[in-house]
Amino acid sequence: MKEMTKKYSNGEVTIVWKPHLCEHSGNCVFGLPGVFDVNRKPWIDPHAATTAEIVKQVALCPSGALSSYLNQQKKEKA
Repeated sequence: MKEMTKKYSNGEVTIVWKPHLCEHSGNCVFGLPGVFDVNRKPWIDPHAATTAEIVKQVALCPSGALSSYLNQQKKEKA
């Protein structure tokens, strides 16, 4: 099975989702339900919270299925 990776950006931060790693702890959904809503397609809306809130919540993902990076930092490294 191919391991999929999806990215969602609000222009400042990019959320990276690797569904094959997800343990369905619900931390993301309970912590930022406006951003992470399993009943919506796509289920991640990076415009529904501030960049700081997103970075903080994504860091709480226990499985590593969610990660994030600041777009400006990515450009500086390139």
